[in-house]
Amino acid sequence: MTQRTKNKLKKIGVTLTILVLGFLFIAPLLWMIVASLKPETMIFKDMGFEAFIPKEITFAHYSKILFSENINFFHYMKNSIFTVGMIVILGTVVNSICAYALAKLKFPGSDLILIVIIALYVVPFESVLIPLYIVVNNFGWINEYPALIVPFIASAFNIFLFRQFFMGFPKELEEAAQIDGATPLQTFIRIVVPNSKPVFATAAILTFVTHWSDFMWPLIVATDQSIQTVQIGIQYLFTDNNIQYGQIMAALTLTTIPVILIFLFFQRYYVQGITSSGVKG
Repeated sequence: MTQRTKNKLKKIGVTLTILVLGFLFIAPLLWMIVASLKPETMIFKDMGFEAFIPKEITFAHYSKILFSENINFFHYMKNSIFTVGMIVILGTVVNSICAYALAKLKFPGSDLILIVIIALYVVPFESVLIPLYIVVNNFGWINEYPALIVPFIASAFNIFLFRQFFMGFPKELEEAAQIDGATPLQTFIRIVVPNSKPVFATAAILTFVTHWSDFMWPLIVATDQSIQTVQIGIQYLFTDNNIQYGQIMAALTLTTIPVILIFLFFQRYYVQGITSSGVKG
């Protein structure tokens, strides 16, 4: 067997392995989508490979979810999009400015602040949940949008991610702006931000995915249905005595669409941002 043949076989083996692993990762998502298109009686009937190939397609589950009188799905989606969108927008601004100060503006205690921020990242959210609830309750934010947004604007991980990227930002561009009389804030807005699209896209994707699936915190601080998010809304589908799994799968599929769209929109920046932030600093 020639070396060329060995290389081809190796390449084929690697490709097949990637395909198999890829299928295993997306299999639950595919099954969820297919199950949402099956009649209720067929969802758990075929659990082999045929589970991914619907014999009969129906959109009745989607119709019941979208136009249900019991569950206002559009209202829950609107709340989720608003709260997560505000977290992404405000968090991107706050975290990037904080990271730029830590990366470029040397001042007494800056290294200590960075150490504290990194330490906060490894603290489990469950350990601060009760103190955070007490603080939010003292502000009178229970069943208010600020309770869902404000505690998550600052992110230790995103600050560190931005800082690593800014540490490798070309100094020549910043120095040229300073020579022209630009302040550090003007330099950041006019020079750094337009040339840092990858890390901003990466932070936006990670923040959106993280908080789009939040369940515990919204369940605690949002007992009023008027501000509850879609993850809380879906739980009402499980409270019925006659659970309709087709509707549950349809609702889960609809809540997955925004995450997929966000990733597809920013994917060309995502890998570049992760790579740049990981090797610099």
